[in-house]
Amino acid sequence: MSVQLDSQARQLAREAAQWLARQDAGELDADGALQLQHWRARSAAHEALWQKAEQLRQRFSQVPPPIGLSCLDRPDRQRRKLLGQALALGAVAPLAWVAYRQLPMTRWGADLATATGERRGVELAGGGRVQLNTASAVNIAFEAGRPRLHLLRGEIAVDSVGPLQVQTRDGRILAGAGSFCVREGEQDCEVSALRGALRLLPRQGGETVLESGQRARLSAHQVQGVEAFDPQMPSWQQGVLIVQAQPLGHFLRELDRYRPGVLRWQPSLERLAVTGTFALDDTDRILALLAASLPLRVQYHTRYWVSLSARSAVA
Repeated sequence: MSVQLDSQARQLAREAAQWLARQDAGELDADGALQLQHWRARSAAHEALWQKAEQLRQRFSQVPPPIGLSCLDRPDRQRRKLLGQALALGAVAPLAWVAYRQLPMTRWGADLATATGERRGVELAGGGRVQLNTASAVNIAFEAGRPRLHLLRGEIAVDSVGPLQVQTRDGRILAGAGSFCVREGEQDCEVSALRGALRLLPRQGGETVLESGQRARLSAHQVQGVEAFDPQMPSWQQGVLIVQAQPLGHFLRELDRYRPGVLRWQPSLERLAVTGTFALDDTDRILALLAASLPLRVQYHTRYWVSLSARSAVA
């Protein structure tokens, strides 16, 4: 996400937090309520964030006991105003996080998009299918009757029945009939050919052919790291994570992609190794399985704030 988009998301989150605080403090008269309705109707982004704000209010806007007691002691308008300001301060941080993580700006204008933890598949006109992994967004167009996908964020799996093109930040992927995956990273894209060959064309480099059963990293200047992999191994498309003696830190960073909220762990846990097959539809169960098989404990501060620590340490 660019600095400009990140700034827009945070500003929108602050506006949502302010409206929520005014509503909870009883400061919205008829005109205020109408203004709120107009704010929500300005775009799909405004309405989506408002809905998410109301959902998160119960988890992130718990009133601290001292504030609650003082408001009960003197239930006047000024106290309600102070409470509203406190709620606004408490809501800005989580709502800003939601704007960035749960509702990224790139999703709001995309043809297809998924939230954190969501996977979604759709059929392409003329045949074929595209499946979006967690927190992903893609635009779909057609040129001379051929599909052209523009990956805006995240990861997709594509089943194509004929010529098809995927545009990424770093270059293009040309496919015939076959199946492949594309995942955007911070520095480049990982491209995996499950069935059929692919042509990878960096924005400023030469073409590389990727054969079935190979994967590579596509950057703006080159294709590198070509290696073989097992295309029959189940993956996120089947809703699972399969790991063998993987460092726990790496596993948790991958799991964090599928889990809304904040997931933190002690650095000392990074060196532990994890093996197993984990269903992505229940990340709480995955955390419970880790606690049962490894010397760590899981502490829920809220549903959306979880920390992992060594079992002998205090979280």
